[in-house]
Amino acid sequence: MATHFFVDTAALTGRTLRHVTRSLDTIITTAITPIAMMLLFVYVFGGAIDTGSVSYVNYMLPGILLITIASGIAYTAFRLFMDMQSGIFERFSSMPIARSGVLWAHVLTSMVANLISLLVVVLAAIAIGFRSGAGVLAWLAVAGTLILFTLALTWIAVIPGLTAKSVDGASAFSYPLIFLPFISSAFVPTATMPGPVRAFAENQPVTSIVNAIRSLLTQQPVGTDIWIALAWCVGILVVAYVFANMAYRRRIS
Repeated sequence: MATHFFVDTAALTGRTLRHVTRSLDTIITTAITPIAMMLLFVYVFGGAIDTGSVSYVNYMLPGILLITIASGIAYTAFRLFMDMQSGIFERFSSMPIARSGVLWAHVLTSMVANLISLLVVVLAAIAIGFRSGAGVLAWLAVAGTLILFTLALTWIAVIPGLTAKSVDGASAFSYPLIFLPFISSAFVPTATMPGPVRAFAENQPVTSIVNAIRSLLTQQPVGTDIWIALAWCVGILVVAYVFANMAYRRRIS
């Protein structure tokens, strides 16, 4: 049974990946917006923001990486919505394949596409001065956190992909996710924010994730941020996975 699931998922993932390779502009578009934001913040606003001994590009890169992921998952919802509209899900339901493999194919494709976009953004950051003396273990921890965050947001994207009534509705859910890093420690220290805004910023998931990644890359003590970040990612992942599967069962029933 497990072998059947993995074989079917691999075949379906190959199909969705081929769709991505035929429209590489989606990956490029996903990377261009965060890179433009990074250039704007570093060269226009960076000089006015005090980040202590950490260069501003090093300070704000974790937030840009999260925005890259939030931008990328909009295409996951879009691709899933288009498959639903084309009737291919009904066709798959009539075939002897693992039903959950259809969703996992879109999720894995999203992971691959987003990881490519993240790599492009990191290379752009290096080109404008990003440097890190972090060791292999720290980089692995950063990669693991980003992968887990991508997986969590991708399962969130599955829900509107299955339930939206229009193409715009399928991708519009990502806008609040893209905006969330701006009310966090991603671009400015939370200590500079007004009271109520600061309280929200310091207790939302993006701040702990950004702080953990930033500390790992700048070789600073991570403290409890890494565990809070992982707890947020796992919690979001579990809830999104449950609701996505509920929506899927209702749609194909």
